[in-house]
Amino acid sequence: MQNQEGPKADGEFEAAASTPTPEFDDWPNFGDDDIMQQQSAIRAEEADKTPFVGDKEPLSSLAAEYKSGSPILLEKIKVLGEKYDAIRRTRGDGNCFFRSFMFSYLEHILESQDRKEVDHVKVNVEQCRKTLQSLGYADFTFEDFFALFLEQLESVLQGNETSISQDELLLRSRDQSISDYVVMFFRFVTSGEIRRRSEFFEPFITGLTNTTVEQFCKSSVEPMGEESDHVHITALSDALGVPIRVVYLDRSSCDSGGVSVNHHDFIPAVGDVTNASGSSETVSPFITLLYRPGHYDILYPK
Repeated sequence: MQNQEGPKADGEFEAAASTPTPEFDDWPNFGDDDIMQQQSAIRAEEADKTPFVGDKEPLSSLAAEYKSGSPILLEKIKVLGEKYDAIRRTRGDGNCFFRSFMFSYLEHILESQDRKEVDHVKVNVEQCRKTLQSLGYADFTFEDFFALFLEQLESVLQGNETSISQDELLLRSRDQSISDYVVMFFRFVTSGEIRRRSEFFEPFITGLTNTTVEQFCKSSVEPMGEESDHVHITALSDALGVPIRVVYLDRSSCDSGGVSVNHHDFIPAVGDVTNASGSSETVSPFITLLYRPGHYDILYPK
């Protein structure tokens, strides 16, 4: 497993490379730390130009990004077009996985009005709260984040005084005071699940970071802006009981020489995923995310 967030397309590397280098009077003392700070500032400036959650775009806009780039990627985007017709971008600020999941999940509830799914996830949210309490977290450290997520969940169910539209959901997802709180909710849920099942996650974490589970959660899960990988996705999917599909767009090619697009379904380990009829059975994920080296966006099936 490897960390999977950062620049979201080759064009960002080009933009960074073409940014004028500031003049320094003392170049001999301009070390690696200074270079890293400069690169971080460039990435932050580029990220700020992108909303937390973008508008829905045709998949052709993705092909336009790579029109003068890798032929393999262009071929893979054509293959993607057989099953998917739209993409919604998220800001590449280290929170793109959680923010993509946030909008995709709430949008699904708004469009499906699947109240059984809402009831199902509420039960799991309550269990996540109890998990954090049992791990020694004080309620005040996470309660506001939990409350705001549940408030957003209720708001996408129609027929209430607080019900919202698709446009309002997008506005809220772009409002930092709301969007960041929901991201923090997911981060606490993810951290709690990893700590609760530390024996399961420990081999992956120590192999990836050479840190303990507790150190990993404190440094790589709970803080805003920290990147996400398979550990985070597995933990969040298991904790909430929500399956997630991740489609991978990279330069890898098949042994046969053909072009294909791989995906991985993260299916909750608890085995209590419910479908619209309320029965427990294997279901296809209703959340589909596109992963390009360093970034997650939302994909829309045809």
